[in-house]
Amino acid sequence: PSVTSSEEQTEGQRSTLECSTPYVCLRDDIVLRWEGYDPQVSKVSSHVQLDTSRVSQQVTLTSSFTWKDHSKKLLCEVSDGSKRASTEVVLRVRHAPKDMQVSLSPSSGNIGVGDTVTLSCQVGSSHPPVSGYQWYKDGVAMGTERVLALRGVRREDHGRYHCKAQNALGTGVSPPVTLRVFSAEISASPAAEVREGTATTLSCDVPGREGHPEELTYTWYKNSAWLKEGSAHTLLFPAVAAGDAGYYSCQVTNSQGSDTAQAISLSVTYPPRIPTLTLFQETQGGRLVIVRCTVDSHPPATLAIDRDGAMLATSGAQVALGQRLGVTASRNSLRLEIRDAGPRDSGKYGCTASNVHGNARATKVLVTRAAGLLIQPSAEVTEGTAVTLTCVGTGDTEEEPLYTWYRNGRRLQESSFPTLEFPSVRGDDAGAFQCQVRSRNGSDTSEAVPLRVLYPPRQPVLSSFLQSQGGHLGIIQCSVESDPESNLTLRRGDDAIACTQGCPQATSPRVHVTRSYNSLKVEIQDVVVEDEGIYVCQAGNSQGSASATVDFKA
Repeated sequence: PSVTSSEEQTEGQRSTLECSTPYVCLRDDIVLRWEGYDPQVSKVSSHVQLDTSRVSQQVTLTSSFTWKDHSKKLLCEVSDGSKRASTEVVLRVRHAPKDMQVSLSPSSGNIGVGDTVTLSCQVGSSHPPVSGYQWYKDGVAMGTERVLALRGVRREDHGRYHCKAQNALGTGVSPPVTLRVFSAEISASPAAEVREGTATTLSCDVPGREGHPEELTYTWYKNSAWLKEGSAHTLLFPAVAAGDAGYYSCQVTNSQGSDTAQAISLSVTYPPRIPTLTLFQETQGGRLVIVRCTVDSHPPATLAIDRDGAMLATSGAQVALGQRLGVTASRNSLRLEIRDAGPRDSGKYGCTASNVHGNARATKVLVTRAAGLLIQPSAEVTEGTAVTLTCVGTGDTEEEPLYTWYRNGRRLQESSFPTLEFPSVRGDDAGAFQCQVRSRNGSDTSEAVPLRVLYPPRQPVLSSFLQSQGGHLGIIQCSVESDPESNLTLRRGDDAIACTQGCPQATSPRVHVTRSYNSLKVEIQDVVVEDEGIYVCQAGNSQGSASATVDFKA
């Protein structure tokens, strides 16, 4: 048989195909028919022509084809019993792109920030071939290539993607696929800096968290230390406190892996706490008063120091309000130095701290001593130096005051002279000195000021003892008076048995050494004749040296 049809069919339009033979067989067992069509959308009719102009038999197939019929084969067949002859027709159905889908690579595992992802627009069938592509993300047009490559994926790339393909007959649209970017990020509500007492929430999110196909686990950290773990993606502070401030991070985990968010700084602002106000009066001469104020607040507070309500210094302006005053300011700290201090500087000192959230105040009373003690040339001298102690800062008096001197709390002398002199000071003169000034207007006592006298070791005290009860135990002990501390060394001949510092441990297991300030004790277990002899204790410091000997007998 021969077939007559158009070269191509168009989807949705009815097409006619004719199958014919140039002869007619009147026997019923000879059949001409179509094979392979869909009878539900097709109509078949037969026609026989027998006349002088022509002899033929034809079967006409009228049908509507879809894109799925493209490249499908139809047969026009004539059969005579078991004998068959046929002609094949390959359908060429014109249709818009069909059976579209998006292929995502990689197809498994978490996709993180910085990864490379490709999305391929795949077309199952198109005739004529596809002439162009268009990509869409969340409904917004983007690339026009068949393969969309995302290099260095960002959080913003998370979304629903679909593609369109077009040819001369129309456009095909793929179902959307979701590109999930697994990247954790923390946000703070209402802000990352909040006032103390504000209800605050930290949220740890990955893009598309609510639509994530599996349950996520969140691990929270504060200042890199583990805080909590569970399914909650938020960290709630019903009333945030100053102690809640810090750096927070979270790790989000699913079955494919985990990602840790960059830490966020939670800053909590609060008004100044009660300031710490310290007053210090220099004991050496009593001529310098230091007032220091520190406070805890955020943001930093402005500090102001006053005396009896009169402003003396502020942290905002490091300019002293008087020639005797020196001001040093740093974050939440203010220091005021008052030179040549005297009774006029006594009073009630206050420190006020203020920031945008409030203020706080602390007060303290300072009573400056009228009497001060000055040691010349220094409070630390070597033995033999001429030392003068002077009662200073007593002010002008019409009458001659009376001075009483004390050392370590014990009365030394009383006179009308404001000085106590040591023409050649000795170690025994060291101690804590005070002077008391008495006049018709009253009396005042200075702070205790220590005088240190450095002197070489005196003659060491060296003793030995032999204990026979329970075995022979020999004890040799050496002690000395000196300042600074002396290094004690016990020798027998050229051998150093022990010392208080800078020598190796005793080599004999029978020797046990006990060291203390200016004292050395050596215990010899199971004393033998070889332990007898002359032992020398040598004492030395930066000022000099001395020694003593003892004859130890077993």
